[in-house]
Amino acid sequence: MELEDWLSRAVHAVRDWQRTYGDFEMHESLRVSDDAFGAALDELTARLTDNYPFFHPVYAGQMLKPPHPAAVVGYLATMLINPNNHALDGGPATAAMEKDVVGQLAGMFGLSQHLGHLTTSGTIANLEALYVARELHPGKGVAYSADAHYTHGRMCGVLGMPGTAVGTDARGRIDLAELDAVLAGGEIGTVVATAGTTGLGAIDPVHEVLAVARRHGARVHVDAAYGGFFTLLAGQDDAAGLDPAPWRAIAECDSVVVDPHKHGLQPYGCGAVLFSDPDVGRFYVHDSPYTYFTSGDLHLGEISLECSRAGAAAAALWLTFRLLPPTRAGLGAVLAAGRRAAVDWAGVLAASASLRLYQRPELDIVCYFPVTAGRSLSAIDRASARMLANGMAAENPVFLSTLRVGADEFRRRDHRVDADASGARILRSVLMKPESERYVGELHARLEQLARAEPG
Repeated sequence: MELEDWLSRAVHAVRDWQRTYGDFEMHESLRVSDDAFGAALDELTARLTDNYPFFHPVYAGQMLKPPHPAAVVGYLATMLINPNNHALDGGPATAAMEKDVVGQLAGMFGLSQHLGHLTTSGTIANLEALYVARELHPGKGVAYSADAHYTHGRMCGVLGMPGTAVGTDARGRIDLAELDAVLAGGEIGTVVATAGTTGLGAIDPVHEVLAVARRHGARVHVDAAYGGFFTLLAGQDDAAGLDPAPWRAIAECDSVVVDPHKHGLQPYGCGAVLFSDPDVGRFYVHDSPYTYFTSGDLHLGEISLECSRAGAAAAALWLTFRLLPPTRAGLGAVLAAGRRAAVDWAGVLAASASLRLYQRPELDIVCYFPVTAGRSLSAIDRASARMLANGMAAENPVFLSTLRVGADEFRRRDHRVDADASGARILRSVLMKPESERYVGELHARLEQLARAEPG
């Protein structure tokens, strides 16, 4: 069946359940005419066309793609009921679904025990992890790589904790020697290891970070918001396979964050945070005089900093996992296609005379830049910006994004450039749609045309 058919089936199923409580009339204050509704809806759909084609492989820019049809149907069907997963009395069915999917996420990372829940975003999930870090090591700070997501520094500010950015190596991973020196000062309580940076898709060596941190008595939190689901490809013996060591080490860390609204095929917003020690739930203890009265079991709101959260997000993820579970044969097959596309394209870029591969991709993010006369950073920056703009304006458009990198970063990757500026924008493509695997040849051909059209 088509999406429209599944949506209709879901709406009718919810309506049938609602009728078991007896018919009633909608209040007149809520009624609108069909003509008014139709006009407003037409206006909405017209305005929605002012978007980039995130659904199509021609869009190879930011970390954006539509959710899986199962997630759409699960979310919209549940939204008709609109449960709130703060307390069991706000959403008994969806609270059970949330515990189910969080358990599956914990199993995906190999956690033998866990305490966790869904959040509205990876930012909030990381905030919760750093909040627990502060409570466990009061007065101590947090260390993270210079290429980690900018929200770690911001969340440290919100929590009143010192944040320390640690330099990166020539692959964009946290520098272990510098981390060791930072931890030697005794001021850091938690280290953030990033499993998939949002700029380059670099994977910090979690297993080695863990060893350094434990030597200094520090905790380790893994920000796998972007890359977390790639653990399904760890050790796979083909072009999509990844070194298992960093991914297996996550099970030994103190907490991990993953965003199902990225590679979990979910709509925004659906993040998740998991702690390996369920006892950290004591830091969430609070009292609410008007909730938590229908069950003596632990309510999700009692282990979360957030209050109201959409039960529809849990239902959407639950339904998706029923069809595409977080296993190598399930979601892993979806991720493998994007990973193969990135690896294949990297090989093509390495042989190109018009485009230069910035560094080999570790996940499904490919970074590259146009070859310019003189190879100055200012020329690379201008050419990248023009390719971005001209690609979107072309008759057969292609949609990219840019990443600003410093002059030292070019040199560390053995790119011979004239550092006439502090840095330059390069081009960046996220191949998170599995359809990219079949489209990357056409994508490259279009970019070759754009690059050759650049002024000499």
